[in-house]
Amino acid sequence: MAKSGGLVGERLLGMKRATHRPPNTSGLGRYLFVFFVIALGCIYAAPNLYQPDSALQIKGTSESVLIDQSVLELAISVLESNGISVKGAELTPTSVLIRVQSSEDQLRGRDVLVPALGATDDYIVALNLAPTTPGWLRGLGAKPMSLGLDLSGGIHFLLQVDMEKFIGDRMKGNQEAIRDLLRQDRVRYEAMNLEGQQLVITFASEEARDAGETLVSEQFPDYRILSRDVDGKPALRLTMPEAKVRELEDFAISQNLQSLRNRVNELGVSEPLVQRLGRSRIVLDLPGLQDSARAKEIINKFANLEFRLVAGPQARPSQTESFVYEGVTRVLEKANIVTGDQVTNAQQSYDQDTGLPQVSITLDNDGGRRMNEITKNNVGNSMAIIFKELKVRSRIVVEDGVEKTVNYTVEDNRVINIATIQSALGFRFRITGLELGEARDLALLLRAGALAAPMYIVEERTVGASLGEENIEKGQRSIAVGFGLVLVFMLFYYKGFGLAADLALTANLILMVAIMSVLGATLTMPGIAGVVLTVGMAVDANVLIFSRIKEEMQERSPQQAIQTGFDRALLTIMDANITTFFVAIILLSIGSGPVKGFAITLAVGICTSMFTAIMGTRALVNLMYGGRTLKKLII
Repeated sequence: MAKSGGLVGERLLGMKRATHRPPNTSGLGRYLFVFFVIALGCIYAAPNLYQPDSALQIKGTSESVLIDQSVLELAISVLESNGISVKGAELTPTSVLIRVQSSEDQLRGRDVLVPALGATDDYIVALNLAPTTPGWLRGLGAKPMSLGLDLSGGIHFLLQVDMEKFIGDRMKGNQEAIRDLLRQDRVRYEAMNLEGQQLVITFASEEARDAGETLVSEQFPDYRILSRDVDGKPALRLTMPEAKVRELEDFAISQNLQSLRNRVNELGVSEPLVQRLGRSRIVLDLPGLQDSARAKEIINKFANLEFRLVAGPQARPSQTESFVYEGVTRVLEKANIVTGDQVTNAQQSYDQDTGLPQVSITLDNDGGRRMNEITKNNVGNSMAIIFKELKVRSRIVVEDGVEKTVNYTVEDNRVINIATIQSALGFRFRITGLELGEARDLALLLRAGALAAPMYIVEERTVGASLGEENIEKGQRSIAVGFGLVLVFMLFYYKGFGLAADLALTANLILMVAIMSVLGATLTMPGIAGVVLTVGMAVDANVLIFSRIKEEMQERSPQQAIQTGFDRALLTIMDANITTFFVAIILLSIGSGPVKGFAITLAVGICTSMFTAIMGTRALVNLMYGGRTLKKLII
């Protein structure tokens, strides 16, 4: 009867060892399978041998902007007139890609193209990397790995979303809606105050409180009633349950992520990383971007528009709000007609009559219908446009005797335009009264979409392009030195078995690069550390096998020692690798950025090292020693 270790080895990957074969020999199918996997790995790892070209990508700010041959010719002439050599150019229906000689030419090229093409604010000039992978490899879907921020250079931001203000604003909106609801149903209340995330409504009588409770429960089922009296008076203390707060937080993060991606696209960044971190933070990596001031100006700005009617003489004071416009106090209705959230497109241009900056607005279906409905019933009245901006400020506070800087937001609302409604407005109209910079940024922010919640930068890190190249060189050197030393040691110490291990280690490295390329993983410095660690783990599996063979040679013949050594080392190898694989999965699920890059590399490396150590090394050893009459083994 075969031992349990032998059974595990026999049934590896469903391939049971035939009993009629000589020891340590495999069928043709196993050899072909190993060869096919490694050959496939070589094909999909090959694109990483072709270094991408530095390139400039020109695209329109919207789908209506035409990208044609004239744009390509203009860009090339501008670059060449400034002494920047063009290696090649490609024209697609949506963009132009121009290859240049170096990253320095790439940065200089952007600086000269932006003023040449940006006069109409219709084009975005982005830094990019153009692949040089041969067409036949691209036809097979092979592509190189992307480089992380620490290897390509760029800017890293950690953003804190102001959830407290976001939830508070939602509560204020609901407060106005509940006030209107109670008035509409003539339910008398004495006061309505917002205390943090709790809304307190005091009533004139218990009957009014009961009627108010019924209305609120029906119209606002998300609210939970904490108490029905305050200081002995009939009242309702309302709050949002934790599940609703979590739902709103998820919505805010999701909306901010989408808006950030759109804003980053406007900045012209190739392959940015925008992802959530915890309940209220967002990680933003901008590879290739070095202009930190411009990035912060766009990313850290919370701006929106509100369109309101100028209040008439019969308007209630509680439903109006006062603003100063051109030195005169104007009273506006609190209710919005539409907001910037309903804008589908915004372009900065110039008024043909005055030459002043303006923003051309296009509303979505709901916004256009509401704008038309309100304005057609208010022809002759005035409409105001409010520019809403939240500015990040910081102050020093003392907590537990230690000074610390705390960020907060200040709301700056100002009326930028008041005009008489001459006729019903529709889906498209223009906004005037802005400076050029304000008009350009407002158009960009409206195109990108409004942020659901304000946020501010809590961490910033810039990695220079030269430092990224230095990191690449150091990473390549560390892999080469570590891998070379392992190969020499194995060959010197284990002789023929060491040669088989070296070939398997080489195959492991190829397979690891191939799988990461296929998965679209991003290579970072921690990822390179994961590669080096995986090389050590892969050789560790071979050392376990060869040490077991040495032990078995004391009691068995050489062929039996080889067979038993592989079979009995298998369980130990699987136990060690599977536990490490679980650690990698945990790091992948809870980590972000560099930690996630390390975890991905480690998880992939564990899988490939197990395959090459168990299948690859076994196949090579069988080819070298299987079926032969051996009196002794040199190992």
